Amino acid sequence: MQTENTKATEQVESTVSEETRQETETQAHPKWLWVEAAVWTERMLAALVNGVKGGKWFSLMDKIYAERTLQLAWQRVRSNRGAAGIDRISIERFEGQAEQYLQELHQQLKTGTYQPQAVKRVNIPKASGGTRPLGIPTVKDRVVQMAVKLVIEPIFERIFRDSSHGFRPERGCKDALREVDAWLKAGYNWVVDADIKGYFDNISHELMMSKVEQYIADKRLLRLLEAYLKQDIMADGESWKATKGTPQGAVLSPLLANIYLNELDHHIGKKYRMVRYADDCVPRRRIEGRSPSCSYAA
Repeated sequence: MQTENTKATEQVESTVSEETRQETETQAHPKWLWVEAAVWTERMLAALVNGVKGGKWFSLMDKIYAERTLQLAWQRVRSNRGAAGIDRISIERFEGQAEQYLQELHQQLKTGTYQPQAVKRVNIPKASGGTRPLGIPTVKDRVVQMAVKLVIEPIFERIFRDSSHGFRPERGCKDALREVDAWLKAGYNWVVDADIKGYFDNISHELMMSKVEQYIADKRLLRLLEAYLKQDIMADGESWKATKGTPQGAVLSPLLANIYLNELDHHIGKKYRMVRYADDCVPRRRIEGRSPSCSYAA
């Protein structure tokens, strides 16, 4: 008869063995080493690399509300810190009851009773002067959004162009600058420096959802994403429902923004060498016998 210590040892060994197996499976696809092995299994990675039938992914919600996924999502939200939302539950307070809160989120997502709370809006100063709005979701909503991101980000990373660098795994502003420098040295000396004014605040919800629906067919997940787009906004004691845009500060907003502009990346990339970082882009073209550079800001 096994002792309690023997059972505990076997359980730990089983857990370590499973984590090692998942890490080994992920390494079989070196491009996807950044994905969470506990979320993206070998079978899912194979489907990602080879393509899924019909080009659309079904049955993703169970991966999102899986207890392991929510635990990983909470760990990331905790490391990112940030202020409390309208429910005034801070990172520290959530941490004190994390097991209870995560179990509640698991059950609500599983049964379809989860509803995002309003986003608290604050205005923060810009380096160039003036202010910009920042949306602060509740910690609970940030955990769920992070869980969604862990599951769907690889699906869209597969279709993004290499010329896009903002808010993507293993990419950053220095990578964008290196690419700009490389194109300049290659002779692409006509440059347009463009910035999409008020980009996050003016994203069309309908167009955004249509782009997501090209790759995701899980109805429950689509309803959840739409609920995030249409979250109430609260500021100075007043609240209103968003009719467009996605809050800057929300976990999913950068990924959704890249999905929204992906078609633009591919369209412009057919004719020009474009480098984009979020809503800033630098299309360039090589023209012989003309002045070395011309820069515009929009």
